[in-house]
Amino acid sequence: MAEAEQPERLRPEHRVTVEDVRQLMGASTPHFALQLRNRIRKLIAPLPPGDPARVEGENEIARLERIAFAGEIRGQQGEDGERSLPSLGEDEPKRYVEGATRG
Repeated sequence: MAEAEQPERLRPEHRVTVEDVRQLMGASTPHFALQLRNRIRKLIAPLPPGDPARVEGENEIARLERIAFAGEIRGQQGEDGERSLPSLGEDEPKRYVEGATRG
């Protein structure tokens, strides 16, 4: 998953929409959550507070940060003589990973 954006979305005349944000959300998994967070953050940065696409993007950024650190189930049930890897969960300390963008 790259953090590069579609050229159409980068054009100055392009108006960012809720649908733009939702298209990025469609691929969200714990593995790609932080890359998607950065893309959405960059996409909504110029929008004014209260813009529907900005509100949708901010909600999605919060969800992506949750699944990035707490949404992954690791390993499988251990076989005889093995123990499974622990899953990340709500009790894990909250961490922030500095991305390519700041918001």
